[in-house]
Amino acid sequence: QLQLVESGGGLVQTGGSLRLACAVSGFTLDWLAIGWFRQAPGKEREGVSCLSSRGDSTNYADSVKGRFTISRDNAKNTVYLQMNSLKPEDTAAYYCAARYQAFQSRSVPTLLPSNFASWGQGTQDTVSS
Repeated sequence: QLQLVESGGGLVQTGGSLRLACAVSGFTLDWLAIGWFRQAPGKEREGVSCLSSRGDSTNYADSVKGRFTISRDNAKNTVYLQMNSLKPEDTAAYYCAARYQAFQSRSVPTLLPSNFASWGQGTQDTVSS
């Protein structure tokens, strides 16, 4: 059974950094595209970044390009989201999600929640001004 567990959220000042982790069990990452999404109070869930099952194709929302980096550790079956130069508008609950793909595919799914079937429970990030 596929499970995703996020960790690494917290409180940070503007300009600071956080690293989120998404630990995946039940499937190896070679069969999964992993996306990061976020949802602020009163707003819709939005896509932040995605990593293909091959692990070398990525995409990012325009709002985080140049500040956030997605990566993975195959040995730990874990995907990370390194978030630098954080802004108050980055405050949200962050979720990782998985989409089944062909083995080591270079394709990166469009960052829409409907494209991802399995979700973690989320982790809260708060950036103070």
